[in-house]
Amino acid sequence: MKFAAIETSTDWCSAALWMDGDVAGMEERAGNRHGELLLPMLERLAAAAGIAIAALDAVAFGAGPGSFTGLRIACGVAQGLAFARGLPVIGISTLEAMAEEAAGTARRARVVACLDARMHEVYYSALEKIDGHWREVIAAQCVAPAAVQMPPGKGWTGCGSGFAAYGPLGLGKVMPDIHPSAMSVARLAAPRLAAGEGVDAALAAPVYVRDKVAFTTEERSAR
Repeated sequence: MKFAAIETSTDWCSAALWMDGDVAGMEERAGNRHGELLLPMLERLAAAAGIAIAALDAVAFGAGPGSFTGLRIACGVAQGLAFARGLPVIGISTLEAMAEEAAGTARRARVVACLDARMHEVYYSALEKIDGHWREVIAAQCVAPAAVQMPPGKGWTGCGSGFAAYGPLGLGKVMPDIHPSAMSVARLAAPRLAAGEGVDAALAAPVYVRDKVAFTTEERSAR
C-alpha cells in the first residue's frame, strides 16, 4: 500500500509517504504558511520515492483537534488529492498522533497529550498503548488548564504545547516540544487503511472538539 499523510494542526506543517511499510517525511515550522508548503512537500517526497502522486492508494490526515484553519487545510488537501482519483481518506486524531510521537521518541506507553487551544484552554486526552493499539483512558476534550484531570495509575508522561503554555499540570514528566507529525499519522493510519477503514473523500471532516473560534469583544473586555 502507498499513501500520503498530512498534518497541519499546529504551527508545524508536515507530510509523509507510506510505501509498503516504509515511511518518509518532512516537516517545517510554518506559522500561517501551511497551504503554501504542504503540496510542495508531498511532491518532493514523491519525487524522492520515484512515484507519481497519481499512484497513491489512499490519503491520511491529522483530523484534530487543533488550529481551526490548519484542520481545514489538511482536510481540504486530503479531499482534493482523493476526489479526482477515487481514493479512500482517513482522519487520525492529532492527540493520538502526539502519543505515537511520544512513544517513538521516549518509548512511553501512557501519555497525556495536551495542545494549547488558545483562549485560556487546552485540548487534551489520556491514551494508553496496549497490544500495539492506543486506547483512550480520558476522551479528547477542551477545558481550562485548571480543569485537566490526570488519569489513574502511575507512569504517565505529558506531551505537547499545552504543557509549554501552562506548566506540568500535575504531572512529574512532561515533553512540551512533542507535536503531531505526518509520520505518526501515517503509522497510525496504515493498519486502519489495510483493514478497510478509509472513507469516501466527501465524508472526511475535521474534529474540532471546540466550536468557538475566538472571544467576543465583551468577553475580551471581561478578561
